[in-house]
Amino acid sequence: MEAQLIALITTTSFVGVAIILLIRLYNALVKEPERLRGLLRKQGISGPPPTFLLGNILEIKKARSNASAKPRDSVVSGHNCATTLLPFFENWRKQYGNMFMFSLGNTQILYINQPEVVKDITTCISLDLGKPSYQQRERGSLLGRGILTSNGAVWAHQRKILGPELAVDKVKGMIDLIAKSSIAMVDKWMDLVDGGVADINIDEHMRNFSGDVISRACFGSNYVQGEEIFLKLRALQEIASKKTFSTGIPGMRHLPTKSNRETWTLEREVKELVLKVVKERKKVGHENDLLQMVLEGARNTHLSQEATDQFIVDNCKNIYLAGYETTAVAASWCFMLLASNPDWQDRIRKEVLQLVPTGETPDSNMLRKMKQVSMVINETLRLYPPVPVISREALKDMKFGNLNVPKGVNVWTITLTTHTDPTIWGPNSYEFNPERFSNGIMGACKLPYMYMPFGVGPRVCLGQNLAMTELKILIATIVSKFSFTLSPTYVHSPSVSLVVEPKHGVSLMVKKL
Repeated sequence: MEAQLIALITTTSFVGVAIILLIRLYNALVKEPERLRGLLRKQGISGPPPTFLLGNILEIKKARSNASAKPRDSVVSGHNCATTLLPFFENWRKQYGNMFMFSLGNTQILYINQPEVVKDITTCISLDLGKPSYQQRERGSLLGRGILTSNGAVWAHQRKILGPELAVDKVKGMIDLIAKSSIAMVDKWMDLVDGGVADINIDEHMRNFSGDVISRACFGSNYVQGEEIFLKLRALQEIASKKTFSTGIPGMRHLPTKSNRETWTLEREVKELVLKVVKERKKVGHENDLLQMVLEGARNTHLSQEATDQFIVDNCKNIYLAGYETTAVAASWCFMLLASNPDWQDRIRKEVLQLVPTGETPDSNMLRKMKQVSMVINETLRLYPPVPVISREALKDMKFGNLNVPKGVNVWTITLTTHTDPTIWGPNSYEFNPERFSNGIMGACKLPYMYMPFGVGPRVCLGQNLAMTELKILIATIVSKFSFTLSPTYVHSPSVSLVVEPKHGVSLMVKKL
């Protein structure tokens, strides 16, 4: 009798636990997503119907697959990347308007392209509009800008510590370092050209240049280890890019899939390498580099040791994306556009030769006067913004104008769309025309806050000035030594990983001046 009673209690307990788990799963996978969608529907917001567990992931993957199967042009005939790379968003926008909802798994996302709402969101200073939780969980993703941490106070502290110094003193102090790296690349091209014309795929050269700069700027005397760290972070980026539209599938990040195992291994290796450099730095003492600034910022956060270590590692990831990968990709697009538009190549060459005496390194004053170089860079970043999506999550119920965003809903702004919308930029919005920036960003379009290659407002990327300085020095150095056109082998094939990059690279026919 006693044994039967124990068995009954055990069975009842098991059934009770199972019921509780089923209720929780139902709430998480069905009830809560539907509640959020219902709150949005009450405001007149609709969108493509989701399927159970997957949301709209299959629809997105099918559209991307069809788009990638289309043949690419060997001639650059236009720059409508939003339609080419994100056709599902363009189709949904035509069907549901400039504000609609869709789902990645059980993650509910609000697509917003209405200027007045975008302005309210991008200028929001509240830490309750934070990094999406799925990005915090997927630390290896490197997706988006800003510190990859759930601690809003730490994020704010980091900007306070690094922002002003990185924007002014640090970047000015790095000009000679950037110039040396660009000259080293020029020397390699001189060897390749060797008095004639060379067909050069420039992508790896751009990454080597940017990697050398940021490794030395971030890790100082430990720059060799820095290069190893950035190589592993690039591998992480390539893996994460394949999972961008499946991050909301419940439980996927916990399954021991091949990509997850690779991610976990790389994550562990990156953390070990960073902390090894930190340990060596403590033995050597103070160095005037970005890592030192991160360490000083970490000391003032009053975090646990584990959280402090993660703060340092996450900052290194952020520096990688902001100072290395995006700069290298932007440089490749910039040279592609200059090769396609020889008139603008001639214009900026003339400007550079007038401002920078032969054999001298451009100083901060010379760089500031490079108006036409800045125009070309701004137009490149408009057509090919490094990060195609700016995403945030409402960490509590929030209101932007007449829009109520429930807690847990993600808000996406697609820079590929905002940067080329004809209603904002005019009928030639898909054309390369740096002249539109002749009066700066404020004069380039009707709504300047819709231009956000580095983000905008209080969350603008800390690496913006560094990236612009790198690009200016590199472009000035190259155009003063070489002329170049597109190679016959070049195939125009923009693609989206975590950044907008040329799938098959950029090949140029390079000739010494």
